[in-house]
Amino acid sequence: MSDADPRAQIISLLPRLRRFASGLTHDGHMADDLVQTACLKALERWHQYQADTSLASWMFRIVQTTWLDDYRKRARHKTDTDTDALPDLAGEDGRQVVERRSEMRAVRDALMQLPDDQRAVLMLVTVDGLSYQEAASALGIPMGTVMSRLARARTRLANALRAPGT
Repeated sequence: MSDADPRAQIISLLPRLRRFASGLTHDGHMADDLVQTACLKALERWHQYQADTSLASWMFRIVQTTWLDDYRKRARHKTDTDTDALPDLAGEDGRQVVERRSEMRAVRDALMQLPDDQRAVLMLVTVDGLSYQEAASALGIPMGTVMSRLARARTRLANALRAPGT
């Protein structure tokens, strides 16, 4: 496959796309399905891709819009099985394991409470490491909007995770 081959280009982005999808869905299987669907859409619509633009941004946008479309279609099912699937750590104090799981559940729940637009920006900038400009391009929004959504997301997370009475 040559560098111009869309399949090779998309394959090189798969780890980043999966991280982004995992941040949106909070479910490994759903993230895999989401990335697969987005990649199929990208290949079907390859003629729409403009070679002078960032392929990563184009793919992130496809993942996000696919997720939003799917999210609106399905009923929300909330379970705590994600943190229960964490491996038990040998030699760990059971209390510490329970506390870590509880903290992870609190972070996951706080992330899920964020509006979709704030969660997407937070995932692109903090998890995938995109610059504000790259995130703006990926989401098709102005850089100032990225900065304000990120600030609001961080504030909401901090408030949600702050211990009561602090």
